[in-house]
Amino acid sequence: MALNTPVCDFGWQAVDFELDDTAGSRHTIATLRGPNGLLLMFICNHCPYVKAIIDRICLDARALQTLGVGVAAIMSNDPSEYPEDSPENMARVARQLDFPFPYLYDPTQGVARAYGAVCTPDFFGFNRNLELQYRGRLDASGRLPAPPDARRELVEAMRMVTETGRGPQEQIASIGCSIKWRH
Repeated sequence: MALNTPVCDFGWQAVDFELDDTAGSRHTIATLRGPNGLLLMFICNHCPYVKAIIDRICLDARALQTLGVGVAAIMSNDPSEYPEDSPENMARVARQLDFPFPYLYDPTQGVARAYGAVCTPDFFGFNRNLELQYRGRLDASGRLPAPPDARRELVEAMRMVTETGRGPQEQIASIGCSIKWRH
């Protein structure tokens, strides 16, 4: 079932956490943030919405990192129900696709709950003060291949955040598969 993310709660403060990445390194907000902000993305391996855009996620993450934005992805699904999302498969996908960002595992789903994540992909763009400024989509493509002239909405929004500290007032919600919560 496809879900849309809620509208951006401008100014909401990033919640700190400690999670391990696929290489076993521990990360917190302090280790992930860049001088100009932070983008946290809730993704997973099995979701067709994520699979359709993962190459563009990597491309846009590299662009944002050059602007001084820290980038990380978090996988919060229950891998006992969705084995494709296991930590081993997370590590394999991160290697195969050469993720330019840490891919973090949220085994208790506590981080997803703290952020109010609802789907994969779900993007949280914070300014340098770690105040939420973007909760929109990557671009207009959804599950389809992006047209060559597709606006890079996430990159444009985060560029604005790095320059002004504020995100765009008009944001289009991300769409994706629901987070797979433990029973």
